[in-house]
Amino acid sequence: MRPLAAIAFLLTVSLSAYAQAAKPCEELKAEIAKKMDANGVKSYSLEIVAKDKDADGKVVGTCEGGTKKIVYNRTSTPPPTPETKTSKP
Repeated sequence: MRPLAAIAFLLTVSLSAYAQAAKPCEELKAEIAKKMDANGVKSYSLEIVAKDKDADGKVVGTCEGGTKKIVYNRTSTPPPTPETKTSKP
């Protein structure tokens, strides 16, 4: 009985891993962006690139069965504009 339970467990784990890996890239990119926005991350970009392409940044996910990856890059923010105060005569 134990070997049967172990086989069932391994099949379940492998199927769930396959289902996650086959996720469409745009859907995964939207989920990652939502999490980053919720954590207060500002000024970033997420780019979908082919698995074998070199890209600057950190790989934060893979999609479409591992054929593509999502790369995170921090972008620079423009300096804040100084406020001008008007004086009343």
